[in-house]
Amino acid sequence: MGNSSSQQPTDLSHFSSPSSTSTSTISSQRGRKRALLCGITYHNTKYKLKGTVNDAKNIRKFLINYFNFLPENIRMLTEDAEEPDLIPTKCNIERYLSWLVEDCQDGDSLVFFYSGHGLRQPDFESDELDGFDETICPVDFEKEGMIVDNYINDAIVRPLKKGVTLHAIIDASHSGTVLDLEYIYTREFERWDNNKPPSGAYKGTSGGLAICISACEDDQMASDTSAFESKMNGALTYLLIEVVRNSQFTITYGKLLNEIFRRIEEVNQQGWCNRFKILRKLCRCNITQKPLLSSSEVFDVYAKTFTL
Repeated sequence: MGNSSSQQPTDLSHFSSPSSTSTSTISSQRGRKRALLCGITYHNTKYKLKGTVNDAKNIRKFLINYFNFLPENIRMLTEDAEEPDLIPTKCNIERYLSWLVEDCQDGDSLVFFYSGHGLRQPDFESDELDGFDETICPVDFEKEGMIVDNYINDAIVRPLKKGVTLHAIIDASHSGTVLDLEYIYTREFERWDNNKPPSGAYKGTSGGLAICISACEDDQMASDTSAFESKMNGALTYLLIEVVRNSQFTITYGKLLNEIFRRIEEVNQQGWCNRFKILRKLCRCNITQKPLLSSSEVFDVYAKTFTL
């Protein structure tokens, strides 16, 4: 199972968006902000998740209401979509990953959000420090295979031109380095650590900036839990939105990460938390995940403000 790490991003020359007739038309109307959101529940399978579509919907509202993203510049892939090309199959996700960065220009802000299953597989190209490739799982992953971190890096990190910023928010298990970015932030020691491949393969951008906030480290599981109004949500998605809102959108990356950790620890100590309206039914279950920040370049996490 899995995708060849040497495979190139899918050609979009014959791919049409439901809102237009060609990718060139999409590009001309795209604006300065663009987002791809994936929420996958794996209906009628033993892998079923309950909070992933809620996550995608909440992030969509978050982007539109607080960061001025236009609805027409957001693509949301879920299993209940009416248009076939908005079902989160492997083919569709790969096509829209290419759409996300197509013709990106100086000043663009791009967002890739994924809520679903994540897995690992052995790395045979010596470009992973831990010996494993991280993956995301499309709805048809059992038949078509997973999407590997090498592919994601090729598809949406390498094309980033100078002045373009990509944020990836990945609410999935084993998601720590799923974009294969060259630096990971170690919160305990407040430092950036080198994550460059032992093989020497280049995993950077073409001059732009890629930042990823992952739900957990590569060897950890992420939580799909009961949250506000008893709905299911990914813990990272819910907490990120709540923390940023409560900060009135002036929080730095370092403080954001610290506050997410604090909220998780508070939930683990109390079992449930009315004050923050999260994980009320957790009770006897601890959240063991440690969200991870990674980037294509080093920056001062306590000076740079989080914005999308």
